[in-house]
Amino acid sequence: MSRTAVDEPEPAVIDALDMRRAMGLFASGVTIVTGMDDEDPVGFACQSFASVSLDPPLVLICADHRGRSWPRIRTSGRFTINVLGEDQRDLCNRFGSASGTRFTELAWDRSRWNTPSLPGVLLRIHAAVDDVRPAGDHDVIIGRVLELESLRSCRPLLFYRGLFELPGSSSPASPQAWDGDWGWGSRWG
Repeated sequence: MSRTAVDEPEPAVIDALDMRRAMGLFASGVTIVTGMDDEDPVGFACQSFASVSLDPPLVLICADHRGRSWPRIRTSGRFTINVLGEDQRDLCNRFGSASGTRFTELAWDRSRWNTPSLPGVLLRIHAAVDDVRPAGDHDVIIGRVLELESLRSCRPLLFYRGLFELPGSSSPASPQAWDGDWGWGSRWG
């Protein structure tokens, strides 16, 4: 029995706010991507992070190509993904803010890969930019993993529906929305 061609339906019109709210239903971990611009440390909060390949070891991040930090990190060719613990909301707020105080009065170390390593994170993934593909208002960045540093064992910082907590969680860190519309705003890199 042969199948006849059927007219394809028209895709729905999806505005940015609807997309942001829908994607908020997917819980994700929170990272801070850091790099150097000459001698200046730069970084941004990033929840679009994933492992891509084990052999070779590759990771993926997505960053707003119109942002201030990613273009500066891209030129250096290396970055560090700092995976945050549940007690590090302050770091997320600092690097998710447009105020520009990201590294002001923050203790950090320079890794052997010449990237900023943030204190007290769960994991650091040091990577080299392997490929960059534009995708809408973001760049999809594939990083070749240079080194992994597992630093401590605790619960990760999770982001879900505009909160840094999952519903019904009984952790000491109670659910808290951030100033303004953190989950629906433009703070993520």
